[in-house]
Amino acid sequence: MASIPKIIAQRIVLGLLTLWVVSLVIFAGIQFLPGDVATEVLGQSATPESIAALRESLGLDLPFHVRYFSWLMDVLRGDFGTSLATGRDIGELVRPRLLNTLFLALMTAIIAVPLALVGGILAALYRNTLFDRIINTITLASVSVPEFFTAYVLILIFAVNAGILPSLADVDASTDILGRITAIILPALTLTLGVLAHMMRMTRTSIINLLGNQYIETARLKGMPEWRVLVQHALPNAWAPVVTVIVLNLAYLITGVVVVEVVFVYPGLGQLIVDSVQKRDIPVVQACSLIFASVYIILNLTADVLSIVMNPRLMHPK
Repeated sequence: MASIPKIIAQRIVLGLLTLWVVSLVIFAGIQFLPGDVATEVLGQSATPESIAALRESLGLDLPFHVRYFSWLMDVLRGDFGTSLATGRDIGELVRPRLLNTLFLALMTAIIAVPLALVGGILAALYRNTLFDRIINTITLASVSVPEFFTAYVLILIFAVNAGILPSLADVDASTDILGRITAIILPALTLTLGVLAHMMRMTRTSIINLLGNQYIETARLKGMPEWRVLVQHALPNAWAPVVTVIVLNLAYLITGVVVVEVVFVYPGLGQLIVDSVQKRDIPVVQACSLIFASVYIILNLTADVLSIVMNPRLMHPK
């Protein structure tokens, strides 16, 4: 059996290869969109000469492979280019938006992960009871409802009727930490309801599968309390699939916030990419798409590596 470092190295190489393919797909997909960027920027009344001059200045007159490798080399140096809509450096434009999105994802994880673990453990311990059925019903209902609908329901309840939370997550550089937390409570709750079911059900399933094993029965026959059986014997062997699902859902939080950010007008990376698509700001769209893809691939790679490291059969191959 291959050693752990070798397996991890293989996963990293595969992740880098996947990221390169994704970057090619992103660049090609955006380049093949209908319409012309120069015409969109200058307007329909622009002369052919001005359009040709702008296309030349943007490098749009060069072959596809030349433009792609030029863009890729710039990205590898940390240069995403300049926004066509604002004329600002894309790195400076993206950085605060990315931090806002990461902050929203972090707050969601702080709420969702403990709830998922506690709910999944309790549902496993009291499986096939009324409590278990209620938990399953609530989680399945929450994951079945579209996020935009959940967001509007929460706005109606807590912002319109109760008036205790803001309906718009309007934050900027001057907003303090308490103001940021207050502003993102509803977006975080919306995302929590979307990812809670997957994590909770995986936790429940993993623990139930382990509670029927012989070593668990042996520990019970020795008179060990149920909580010690769970903590000392069941949970250590259940962590690998549970942690994998948690990390994968964190990847979803980073890349799946677009709808939530648009509904709550939250100044994150999702809102930026939607605004850039509307303005046909191609360099910003490419940069945001590549960042989303990079984060998703990195977190998937992390989940894969953690599942390998936390698997006792791989840690002790003999």
